Amino acid sequence: MKYDYIVVGAGSAGAIIATRLSEDPTKSVLLIEAGSDYPDIDNMPEEVKYGYKSTVNVWDSPHNWQYKARATDESVIDVPRGKVTGGSSSINGQIFLRGIPEDYDNWKLWGNTEWDFQSLVPYFNKIETDTTYQNDPGDFHGTNGPIICHRFPEDQWKPASKAFYSACIEAGYERCEDANAPGTIGAGPIPLNNPDGIRWSTAIGYLGLSRHRLNLTIRPNVFVKKIIFKKDQIVPKAIGLEVSSDNEDFVIEGNEIILCEGAIGTPQTLMLSGIGPKDHLDEHNIEVLLDCPGVGQNLRDHPLLPVIWKTKPEVDLDTVGPRIQVLLRYTAKGSSIHNDMIVYFNAVAGESYRAIGEPVGISAALGLNLALSSGEIKLQSSDYREHPYLDYNLLDHDEDIRRYRDGIRMLVSLEDNSDLSDLILERLRPTDIDLDNDNSLDLWIRKHVLTGHHVSCTAKMGPKEDKMAVVNQYGKVYGVEGLRIADASIMPDCVRANINVTVMVIAEKIADFIKEGK
Repeated sequence: MKYDYIVVGAGSAGAIIATRLSEDPTKSVLLIEAGSDYPDIDNMPEEVKYGYKSTVNVWDSPHNWQYKARATDESVIDVPRGKVTGGSSSINGQIFLRGIPEDYDNWKLWGNTEWDFQSLVPYFNKIETDTTYQNDPGDFHGTNGPIICHRFPEDQWKPASKAFYSACIEAGYERCEDANAPGTIGAGPIPLNNPDGIRWSTAIGYLGLSRHRLNLTIRPNVFVKKIIFKKDQIVPKAIGLEVSSDNEDFVIEGNEIILCEGAIGTPQTLMLSGIGPKDHLDEHNIEVLLDCPGVGQNLRDHPLLPVIWKTKPEVDLDTVGPRIQVLLRYTAKGSSIHNDMIVYFNAVAGESYRAIGEPVGISAALGLNLALSSGEIKLQSSDYREHPYLDYNLLDHDEDIRRYRDGIRMLVSLEDNSDLSDLILERLRPTDIDLDNDNSLDLWIRKHVLTGHHVSCTAKMGPKEDKMAVVNQYGKVYGVEGLRIADASIMPDCVRANINVTVMVIAEKIADFIKEGK
């Protein structure tokens, strides 16, 4: 059978693309996923179904690709990505935060004229049911979308969450009641997509709407080896995929191939198929179909690093209830980039950021938005089963490390707030020795910095004149026909927020482009 559309990857974007394209009963859609599929929410594994209610460590789950990456010269980090329907929306932190208007307006400024903030507002609203503003949605909240969003009201905040919020306000930061409203900054409740602790992924929200359709076929446990092209024409055309499932190789055919494998999987598949930097493909004896220097380059992410405090014995560290309820967004001192810092406060924390077992206290994880450093993805071999080499190159730019250093010292200074100090027994990291001078603090930061789990921009969209652009603003890959990308890889730069909401919007908008014949 030849499908009208083959969607590769059933994650945050792919589940949406397949759902929207299969709304037309005359179109056949095949959705393939390397991981497992759980059609019944009741039978989902605990770490997939639940967010803060889960007691299973998602870091070691078979539903996590478990990538490794170079963060800095001093550290190698774990990079979790979802390997299950719903993709990373099925294993993430459920933070449902939009970028700020300038992020998307910059995309338009760089030649992507369809992607300004005002054009995207209807899509932000379309994806969500915001229960906090259900009765008063205004212009910036959705009430009928597939993904359920909420904020914990202040009377449900844990004492530590209240103390951190109080410390931020006392330090002079603004109050922010709705972090998804345009122009907001400061401290307040964080928007989340985990009603009653359930991680409301695209597998639940979107495939729950579409998986019963006769024209949609969902096939889990299918790995893409490469894209097949018809080459006996002026412009090569994607006509199918060579895939492997249950140790059997076979070919599937489609009129249009849509890659939604994410910012790691998509560039890997492109390069394995002969689309990428020529010199790099030559290194692995891959036939070059298209010399495309931007594939795998421009890797962006948000560095993340927690300050961790051990709390006094009398402080209740409830491991069943929500851990993240409030956040702080602010502009770093001396920075030319507005709203470039973010802090996620954890009211219950272990000794390391990965720990979910025995808690020791509280933490404030510092993230850097619009980092000036960038990394890259490269193949380690021509074998589709081998993970690519990930070089995140975090904090390589002097201004990135300066902003980070100041941010860590700012968080440490919040200890002086009486509400927070009443809870704290001691600071576990960084130590006073780490904080002694700029050099020691920089070294501590580079050794311990983590990923914010927002890898993006590795097959960026842009005008044809941009030699590093891989796709046009409609997601079409330059230099070939029949191939699109709709995932985090096409972002020109990483937005000043967690990226899951933006990825969902990308999928909704590109689905409309396809329906409109663009």
